[in-house]
Amino acid sequence: MSKSIFNKILIALGALLVIVYFYPHPEANRFNYEEGRPWNYTKLIAPFDIPIHADSATLMAARDTLDARFVPIYELNQLLIDTIIDRLPEAADRYLPQKLGAELRKVYASGVVDMRTKDEIAARRLPKVRLLEKNVLSEMSTSGFTSPRDAYLYLDSVITDSALHQYFVRAGLQNILLPNYTRNEEESRRLYEYDYLTLTADRGIILQGQTIIDKGAIITSQDFTNLQTYEHMLRQLDTNRNQSKWLMLLGQALYVGLLLAAMMVYFYFFVPDVYASLRKLAFMYSLVTLFFLVGVGLNYFVAQGVYIAPMMIVPILVLVFFDGRTALFVTGVLTLICAGVTAFALEFIFLQFCAATAAVFSLGELSRRSQLLRTSATVMLAYFAAYVALDLLMNGSFEGFTWRMMAFLAVNAALTSMAYILMFAVERIFGFISVVTLVELADINTPILMRLSNECPGTFQHSIAVSNLASDAAARIGANVQLVRAGALYHDIGKINNPAFFTENQHGVNPHDALPPERSAAIVVNHVADGLQLADKAGIPEVIRNFIREHHGRGMAKYFYITYCRQHEGEEIDKAPFTYPGPNPQSRETSVLMMADSVEAASRSLKEHTREAITDLVNRIVDGQIADGLHSESTLEFRDVNKIKEAFVKRLMTIYHSRIAYPSAAKTPENNNN
Repeated sequence: MSKSIFNKILIALGALLVIVYFYPHPEANRFNYEEGRPWNYTKLIAPFDIPIHADSATLMAARDTLDARFVPIYELNQLLIDTIIDRLPEAADRYLPQKLGAELRKVYASGVVDMRTKDEIAARRLPKVRLLEKNVLSEMSTSGFTSPRDAYLYLDSVITDSALHQYFVRAGLQNILLPNYTRNEEESRRLYEYDYLTLTADRGIILQGQTIIDKGAIITSQDFTNLQTYEHMLRQLDTNRNQSKWLMLLGQALYVGLLLAAMMVYFYFFVPDVYASLRKLAFMYSLVTLFFLVGVGLNYFVAQGVYIAPMMIVPILVLVFFDGRTALFVTGVLTLICAGVTAFALEFIFLQFCAATAAVFSLGELSRRSQLLRTSATVMLAYFAAYVALDLLMNGSFEGFTWRMMAFLAVNAALTSMAYILMFAVERIFGFISVVTLVELADINTPILMRLSNECPGTFQHSIAVSNLASDAAARIGANVQLVRAGALYHDIGKINNPAFFTENQHGVNPHDALPPERSAAIVVNHVADGLQLADKAGIPEVIRNFIREHHGRGMAKYFYITYCRQHEGEEIDKAPFTYPGPNPQSRETSVLMMADSVEAASRSLKEHTREAITDLVNRIVDGQIADGLHSESTLEFRDVNKIKEAFVKRLMTIYHSRIAYPSAAKTPENNNN
C-alpha cells in the first residue's frame, strides 16, 4: 500500500471514529419523538403489558387541585391553658388571677393558632382543618380561631376593671400566650401524599398486542408518557437480558463507514483532483465531521435542534472551491449521516435535499457578498415549501404544523450567510482561493498593483494585456478564468525592483548595453524571485504565487544566452545562469499564462499585424514551448492547444485591427489665407 493511499484511509478513518463516537449510543432512546408532533415511525405494538401512568398534564393538574382543596391535620393541646394560668404571677387580691384565668379560658375555648395559620385563614385559604383526637379525624371550622397576638389585643380591650387591667399588664401575657391548636406536619404530609397517589393512580394497562401509537398520529401528552414508560421497561428488559451493545455500535460504524467510503469512490471517479490531494480530502471530510458535530450538539441541548444547524453552509463552501455536483453529493452524505440522530429521518432528508438544491442552483458562482443574502432567502423559501409539503403528505392537514419548526428553519437559513466568514477561514487553513478573493485580487487599486502601475507603467500595461489574452484562452478550454486573470496581473511584479532593465519600461536608453550578458541575464531571471518576495510580503495567496513562479518555467533568457555564446565561441557554455528557476507550469492556468506572456510580448515587435503574421507568430511561440518541454508537467491536453491558439489570434487581431484613414479636409480660400 502506497503512503498516499494510507494517508487517505487515515483521513476517512479519523472522520469515521469521531462521528461514531458522537452518534446516539445503544443505551439512548430507540425512538426520537416530541410531544405535539406526528409519530413518523411504523405503528407501535406493545410487546408486553404496559401500565398507563398519568401524563404530565394530569400530574400537574392533580397537584394544583390537591393544593387548593387539601385540609391539613391539627392537634389540640388541652393542658396548655392550665399551664398558662399556672404561670400567672401572684397578686395581693387573690381573686385577680382567677378572673384573668377565666377570661383566658373563654379565649382558648374558641382556639388559638400560630400566625401562619391565622394568615391562611384571613386569606380564605383555610376554611377548615382536620382535628386528630385519639386517632380519629374530624373536621372543624376555623372561623373562631385567633392568634396569640390577637388574643392579647382582645383581652386588653375587653378588660374594663382598672385593678384587673393593671394585673393583666403586669402578668406579661404577650410572652406566655401560645397556640393550643398546632399543625401535625408529619401526618399532614403523609395524608397529602396518599391523596396525591390516589388522584394520579395508573389509569389501566396497554395489553400485549395492543397499539401504543399509530403511524402519523399526533403525540399527545398521554402518548408521550406511554412511550417513555415503554422505553423504560424496554431498557430494563435489555439490561436483564444482557443484550450486547457492540452489535449496534458495529451497525453504526458500517452505516457511517459506507457513506464515507462512497464519498471517496465519488472523488476517485468524478473529481480526481480532489482524490489526488490530501489537503482537499481533509477539507471534505473535516467539513462533514464538523457540521455533524454541530447538528448533534444542537440536538443535545435543544429538542430537534439539528434543524437549526446551518447545513447549507456545506454545499456553499464546496461550490465556492469546487463544483455544484460535488457540493450536492457531499451534502447528501452529510444529510444521511445526520438523519440517524433526527426524530423524523424522512422529513430531515427531504428538507435538506430541497434546501441544498436551492442553494447550489441559486448561487451559481459566488463573486459578491449580496449573492449570499439571496441564497439565504432562497434556502428559507425552499425549507418552508418542503415543510408544508411534508405536513400535507404525512397528515393530510395542517394539524402537525408548528411555528416552532418554521422558526428553526428560518434561523437555519439566516445562519447560512455565515458561509462568507467561514470561506475566508477555509482559505487560510487549507490554502484554497475563492472567486470572491480572486475578484478582490484583480482590483488594480490594490497596493502592489498600484505600485506596479506607478513604477513600471510599461510592465503594468503588459500585464493587463496578458490578463485579457489569457482570460480569453482560459474561457475557451474551461479553465478558471478568474484565477488566470488575477495571476496574469501579478506575474511580473518582480520587475518593480529593476524596472529600467525591461524593454517595456525603457525610453531610448538600454542599461543592458553597459553590462555583460551574464549579468543582464541574472537581473532578468531574478525578477521571478523578486516577485515571490514581494508577493510574500503583500500576503498574496500561494495559488497566485504559482503564476509568478511558473510563468517562465525552466525556460531561458535566450537573447542574453545567444549573445554570450557568440562572445565565447568554441567554449563549453553553462546554461544555468541563463535559466529561470522554474518549475515548469503545473496546471492548465499557468500554462495558458506562459503562452499568453510570450505571445503578447512578441506581438509588439511584429512589423505587420495581418492574420497570417499573427497566426504564424502564435504557432511558432506555442509550438516552440511545447517542443522545449515547458508544458510537459501541466494538466493541459493537446486538444486544448488549438483552442488556445485560436483565442490568441482572435484577441490579437482585435487589438491590432487596422483603422480607416480619414481624409483631410479640403482646403478653401479661407483656409489658404490662414
